[in-house]
Amino acid sequence: MLTKKILQQNYTLNRKFYQLKLPFDIDCIIPENDSVRLLSQFVEEMDLTRLYSTYFRIRENQVQPMNMLKIMLYGYMNGLYSSRDIETACRRDINFMFLLEGASPPDHSTFARFRSLHFAPCAEKILTEVTNFLYKIGEISGESIFIDGTKIEACANKYTFVWKKAITKNMAKLLTKIADLVKECEEFYGIKLIYKDKVQMKHVKKLRKKLYELKKLEGIEFVHGCGKKKTTLQKSIEKLEEYLLKFKEYNKKVYTCGNRNSYSKTDADATFMRMKEDAMKNGQLKPAYNVQHGVDAEYITWLTVGNQPTDTTTLIPFLKGMEENLNFKYLKIVADAGYESEENYSFIEDNNQIAFIKPANYEISKTRKYKNDISRIENMDYDAESDLFICQNGKKLKMSGTKFVKSKTGYKSEKTIYICEDCSDCNYKNKCIKGNNSKIPLEERTKKFETSKKFNRQRKEDLTRIITDEGCLLRMNRSIQAEGSFAQLKHDMNFRRFMCRGQNNVLAESILLAVAHNINKLHNKIQANRTGKHLFELKKTA
Repeated sequence: MLTKKILQQNYTLNRKFYQLKLPFDIDCIIPENDSVRLLSQFVEEMDLTRLYSTYFRIRENQVQPMNMLKIMLYGYMNGLYSSRDIETACRRDINFMFLLEGASPPDHSTFARFRSLHFAPCAEKILTEVTNFLYKIGEISGESIFIDGTKIEACANKYTFVWKKAITKNMAKLLTKIADLVKECEEFYGIKLIYKDKVQMKHVKKLRKKLYELKKLEGIEFVHGCGKKKTTLQKSIEKLEEYLLKFKEYNKKVYTCGNRNSYSKTDADATFMRMKEDAMKNGQLKPAYNVQHGVDAEYITWLTVGNQPTDTTTLIPFLKGMEENLNFKYLKIVADAGYESEENYSFIEDNNQIAFIKPANYEISKTRKYKNDISRIENMDYDAESDLFICQNGKKLKMSGTKFVKSKTGYKSEKTIYICEDCSDCNYKNKCIKGNNSKIPLEERTKKFETSKKFNRQRKEDLTRIITDEGCLLRMNRSIQAEGSFAQLKHDMNFRRFMCRGQNNVLAESILLAVAHNINKLHNKIQANRTGKHLFELKKTA
């Protein structure tokens, strides 16, 4: 009898042949120390007013936004990032059923809409809630923050690149073609437009208007297709329209690039960067985002997502966003050498914070080659009263003037210029004066350099701090905690590529990852009795 019944679409008809035993409550199956219980209690303590405000209305049979947030976070805690995988888990996994609280599992499009339409607008607010709660219960110190960045591949095609340099070159060629076409039309149709041999865009628009007026006056009908001969006027108008359309396309691409050198057609917010994960071993650039983490006591307390390949310009926006949102202010800023700049030092000073940033020349300055390089100002004697340097040959390099240098971010740095009084007949000239690309012969050249006194002072003060016991402790914790957070996301949680497109959606996905990481970390610390410990101790050798 069972053999015939089993070949039906409704499998419940076969249950009368055996007794099915199921518990009445799935809560009794889940262990008491399971992380899903901690997640549920953690989200219940959060203020989700901003999340609920993104909904126009909530239907009775709809899963509540709080439960949707719990499910999304639990999915990310367990390495489920696809909305389809989370939907499957809601139908099969009892932990996800526990978070549904008896509601029907939503489909994958509901999870995708929740992530981009509802969670993204309030993602930073939710991260703020998590960080403030961790600070309230004493899990983070609120004194030192360890900052580092990494590049994560965007959800974009590797070969849909647009290079700003190539667009600029093509635009210059196109403008030359447009100018030639305008002059050609002036001679052929007897139209006078150009003044002082300068072709401007207003001349091109006037030419187009004149050509269409000429077409209407002569009653010319445009023809298309094989076997039909086009008039000279039609060819001129079509060529002009083609050039203008191409010029508009180039302008749009340059505007999309902005201050960047490239972007992806699939995801216009992503920039092509050099990644550590290079499968082809050829240095191929890939569309990616630069994710910045601020870590305290192994928890990600704040993060930003940018499209700039370097970390230098990301520090100030990171610190501003953190200060605007968190209920407390970090005193010590610990970062790697990639964040060192006069602008960053000055901002930290003005913000009444202390910088523990590893100088860019810290490692190389320990080498014998660096210490024996007489061309560097670090190896020259400096007379503070007379404001001059003394070189290896005993000659004086006096100040000859100052100049201001403006960075891409708009910061103005004052540079002081020093010139040697006499470099003739110097035995150290070939070692002191560097650069072989100068057109002036070495015998006729004079030692000259420029330096920022403010930056030199800031670097010296910072170097004094980082070599102290406190500085060594903080630098060690930065390498463990900040870089460790990226190791856990990429290796342990196996997150190597974003699922969403657009910088706002990528930021929301990064915050989902960060909150999931924090809850996992809190769960592990509770189970290992490590709560309340903020720093790893520095082991001193005998």
